[in-house]
Amino acid sequence: MRNSGMAHLLSISGLHVTAVVGFLFVLSSRFLALFPSVALRFPVPLLAAGFAALGAIAYTLLAGAEVPTVRSCIAALLILLAMALGRQALTLRLVLVGAIIVLLFWPEAMAGPSFQLSFAAVATIVILHEAGWMARWTERRDEALIARATRAIVAFIVTGIAIEFILAPITLFHFHRTGMYSAFANVIAIPLTTFVVMPAQAIALILDLGGIGAPAWWIAGQGIEIILTLARSVSSLPGAVTMMPAMPSWAFVLMVFGGLWVRLLKSQVRFAGLLLLVIGLSAMLSAPRPDVLVTSDGKHLAVAEPNGRDALLRTRTGEYIRDMMLESVGTLAEPLEMESWPGANCSPDICVIQMRRGDRMWSIMATRTAYPIPELEMAAACSRADIVVSDRWLPASCSPKWIKADKNMLTESGGLAFFLPSSIVHSVNAENGHHPWVKAARTYPQDGQ
Repeated sequence: MRNSGMAHLLSISGLHVTAVVGFLFVLSSRFLALFPSVALRFPVPLLAAGFAALGAIAYTLLAGAEVPTVRSCIAALLILLAMALGRQALTLRLVLVGAIIVLLFWPEAMAGPSFQLSFAAVATIVILHEAGWMARWTERRDEALIARATRAIVAFIVTGIAIEFILAPITLFHFHRTGMYSAFANVIAIPLTTFVVMPAQAIALILDLGGIGAPAWWIAGQGIEIILTLARSVSSLPGAVTMMPAMPSWAFVLMVFGGLWVRLLKSQVRFAGLLLLVIGLSAMLSAPRPDVLVTSDGKHLAVAEPNGRDALLRTRTGEYIRDMMLESVGTLAEPLEMESWPGANCSPDICVIQMRRGDRMWSIMATRTAYPIPELEMAAACSRADIVVSDRWLPASCSPKWIKADKNMLTESGGLAFFLPSSIVHSVNAENGHHPWVKAARTYPQDGQ
């Protein structure tokens, strides 16, 4: 689902809240219109909007009221309010109000991918459909059903491509990967989820009160199976996933501000934002792969070649840690065992890896177990290594040529990324330690300790 660009279907957020609100609005407006005493005396759209708003709140609470769901609920309520007031339902001002409300209660959400992806997607939709050529293409006209459906499908595909183009830098920055065919996959998956799977599940739950929900569950199951088959097919296509190593934060910021500059300004000055986009994009594409990665606990180490081949220190590295390290070096290749790495000499307790980078040979030593090593032997081995990595405290006699990344150092620095040709090392805490939530996590004890 992630590689095909359809993982958003698994998150209870915009798509699901929109489907619930739209269904309740249409159902309640049609139902109230059946009664002349109501339809002739009261504004049916206003009543339907109120009913849909109550349904959106109830659904959000039922789903656990997580931040993405609450954010989608706020946006839906604002759209319903605009419709009830007779105003245009979806504008950039509405997107701005929704973002301000979210940030008033969850200011830290701005730094997260969920906030950035959702508001970037909605803003892209609004900006695209406010463009003159798109407005002319999608305006209602008297034409055959096939022509109308064709226009809708083309508009849907163009919107999907635009969204993927805008969201790609965000997903690459946070997750180091992006799907290339998601716009086409979602043309099938989103309508199938909205108009088949979710209604079938809702009907099945109602019919289960009488014990006759099996047919509706079967329909929902078939829809889900089609979506999963589509996800497997799309993700297996050549070039379905693009992987990139971590990009500099400033490159990401330049692309974001460059994009906003180009689209939000109306004068000719807006084209100056293209320069920021080009600089940020160039930095993203030229971001080097780290040669060595070390986790904050010192237990896991990965070495990587510029071509994407990599190896892990421990053969029993968990799937989560493995995936995170592979994403950080920007590769989908299956990692090797360190014993198979050229230039590696490993025992059950320790590994010494020789790597040529730039104009010199680098020596990295890493411990693999907690078993003690005689101090004199450890000191001699450390003196021959450029970098020493360990998940325990190493004695002062262990003095490598460059960095001793033992438990004492890693507690302060967090995870490390080494770029050997330039002799540069990046640490997690140096990059993120200024965030207030990181400072708070250091201040307060965790796990009851």
